[in-house]
Amino acid sequence: MYPSILKKIIEDFQKLPGIGEKTAERLALHLISQMEEADIQSFSDHLARVKHEIKPCPICHMITDHDLCDICSDTQRDHDILMVVADPKDVFVMERMKTYHGMYHVLGGLIDFSRGKTDADLSIDSLSARLKNFKEMIIATSGTVEGEMTAKYLKQLFDLPELKVTRLAYGLPVGADLKYADELTLSKAVENRLKY
Repeated sequence: MYPSILKKIIEDFQKLPGIGEKTAERLALHLISQMEEADIQSFSDHLARVKHEIKPCPICHMITDHDLCDICSDTQRDHDILMVVADPKDVFVMERMKTYHGMYHVLGGLIDFSRGKTDADLSIDSLSARLKNFKEMIIATSGTVEGEMTAKYLKQLFDLPELKVTRLAYGLPVGADLKYADELTLSKAVENRLKY
């Protein structure tokens, strides 16, 4: 039904996370019917360059197109606090808040035995080498089984007297109604309650 090149473009879009067949079809059709040739060429050039120009920062493992990422090269940041996250996208999320000004360490995933991913697959050796320079390590992994397992592993591994190890709090989002919250969220909200 589709011309062969359009079918290939649809298949390529479907390789992206969260893109199903309908969305892939819509994107491919927009590409060929709405975008100017110069814009398509520019898009193609960017895709071709991304794997060659983007690399992990040698210090924190955040993605960058420089020798060091913008965060590691920023002397104005708080160099006493290190937030440990699973992926570069977590850094982008935290930075959008504009309230955290410490440093980061990107693990490169989470421990997930069902997928064969162990602590040896994460950047824990470089994290260990960096921690001697920090006073606090914030573990900012997700509340999933894999995120909790990774957090517990890091807590046990780096339970040092000179290092304060903290974990992001979980609970009810601002403006949430109790009747719509699940049991785990309510449980975490009670556990992480603060003095009022």
